Amino acid sequence: MTAEPPQGATALLATMPFAVALGIQLTVADSTEVRATLAWAADRCTAAGVLHGGALMSLADSVGAVCAFLNLPSGASTSTIESKTNFFRAVRDGHVEAIARPLHVGRTVIVVQTDLVDPGGRRVGQTTQTQAVLAR
Repeated sequence: MTAEPPQGATALLATMPFAVALGIQLTVADSTEVRATLAWAADRCTAAGVLHGGALMSLADSVGAVCAFLNLPSGASTSTIESKTNFFRAVRDGHVEAIARPLHVGRTVIVVQTDLVDPGGRRVGQTTQTQAVLAR
């Protein structure tokens, strides 16, 4: 799956060096929805060629953080304070797409839900995270 990254996505992702090193590619980035992909690669796997759960959680956390960031008031920053992931199926090839949407945007916290899906549209996992809104 290839897509042109949204304007400013490269700079936004560059603020998270681990996400860049992992190979996450942003494809949509606005306050209502953030999408990104992570390709299957042997060096991202656990036993039997299954994409490592930590890689999937890192994808969800990174995309959810971008979603929260895009919903912050001017001058604020954010940090994950809680995250829960459920896994539903293994990924043995292709890529995973993360789709993050805000569930709640408040003064002190932003809650984001990120669905992880395979190329066939089947849900691989789902992460719900709470992001603190940190004032300057």
